[in-house]
Amino acid sequence: MDRRVHAFTDDALGDDDAVALAERLRRREVAPPELRAAVAARAARVEPHLHGLALDRTADPVTGDADGPLAGVPTLVKDNVEVRGWPAGHGTRAFVPAPSREHAEVTRQLLACGLDLLGTTRMPEYGLNASTEFADAEPTRNPWDPRFSAGASSGGAAALVAAGVVPLAHANDGGGSIRIPAAACGLVGLKPSRGRLAPNATGTRMPIDLVADGVVSRSVRDTAVFLGAADRGRRNPALPPLGLVEGPARRRLRVGLLLESPTGAAVDADTRETVTAVAELLAKQGHEVSDAVTGVGTRFVDDFLDYWGLLAFSVVTGGRLLHGRTFAPHRLDGLTHGLADHYRRALARTPVFLHRLRRVAATHAELFTRHDVLLSPVLAHTPPEIGWLAPTVPIEQLTARLLDYVAFTPLANVAGAPAIALPAGATAGGLPVGVHLEGTVGDERTLLELAYAIEADRPWRRIRD
Repeated sequence: MDRRVHAFTDDALGDDDAVALAERLRRREVAPPELRAAVAARAARVEPHLHGLALDRTADPVTGDADGPLAGVPTLVKDNVEVRGWPAGHGTRAFVPAPSREHAEVTRQLLACGLDLLGTTRMPEYGLNASTEFADAEPTRNPWDPRFSAGASSGGAAALVAAGVVPLAHANDGGGSIRIPAAACGLVGLKPSRGRLAPNATGTRMPIDLVADGVVSRSVRDTAVFLGAADRGRRNPALPPLGLVEGPARRRLRVGLLLESPTGAAVDADTRETVTAVAELLAKQGHEVSDAVTGVGTRFVDDFLDYWGLLAFSVVTGGRLLHGRTFAPHRLDGLTHGLADHYRRALARTPVFLHRLRRVAATHAELFTRHDVLLSPVLAHTPPEIGWLAPTVPIEQLTARLLDYVAFTPLANVAGAPAIALPAGATAGGLPVGVHLEGTVGDERTLLELAYAIEADRPWRRIRD
């Protein structure tokens, strides 16, 4: 039985990615109002099934720079980024969001690229979960099969891009939140190096800044064009310039194959088979593939869990300072409270786990003296059914399930390194399976070049085929 939900049709959007739409706009074959009307119609078609939108502003968009490389292309932003005049709800019912006073820096980067902002996408409460599910609201569902999770925390963005509502959408990533939903929904999702894009306000308040903004897209070139334009518009002199990456390179790379996760979680058969097939493809392309070991050990998992709890604790205890008098801690979900309780028990360990996490960057850099890129799963297993990671699951059980699922992505966040999810495979039932490429700090170029090569030899499935 085919359960796929999508809105692809013969309208102004067609099957085009963002780059192709921008080219059609420049040739005046289509106009931005036509694209917005198509987005509205497509959203109306899939929203009753997927529940990916937080705020619909298709009738009153914020328009981007007419000279940007993606001028006039419609997109959506995640519900934790400020757009002037729009509320940012952070996926929670613990407060009543007021209209934002100013654009966030990343919002200005999106607009500088020319993108038109048509609304916001749903996310789990404060981005703490790996599935966009809620204690008292409909979950965001996977368009390949709505019985399954769309991932998180950029789950709404990924579901709507995969379903064809917009060609790409803003996302951000503090432990895998670009790459997890990209893998679950069959998309490309690149988490940039720390500092590559404008700083994220949430990340800069953390003791260790884990958060990077980016996009989820259906093609490698959409991600490459966005990231290149954002980097040109706001150069970070501490990182190598990126420029526009337009295709694969011919250089031979040392690819480290990583199939054993830091959490010790078992990798399921579909995921292992997909990653192994990509490793074989890279070897055929002339790259040297050898086994890799992260070197961080299982203590990294305990330290990351403590830090994850610290973030939840900060929400519970500091929410009123951030959101004002409407903030009500008792309305936070079970995962947020459970993680905060975990941190209360870990409070005395704070200086020690922060010290160890800060040392991860050096361990990660040493790994890249032996390899140019790491190849691994994005997730230890394919997307779970809705309910498996719901915030109503008892906290000990939910935490264990999350650690078994989100087994590979957090390392890049702590190290500040770039990493990309690619939709390289599928289960027998048709659910996407993602592979993960991770690079050294500042080397998004290598990841994009390799992603182009994989896309050319192993083209992504399309949901409408």
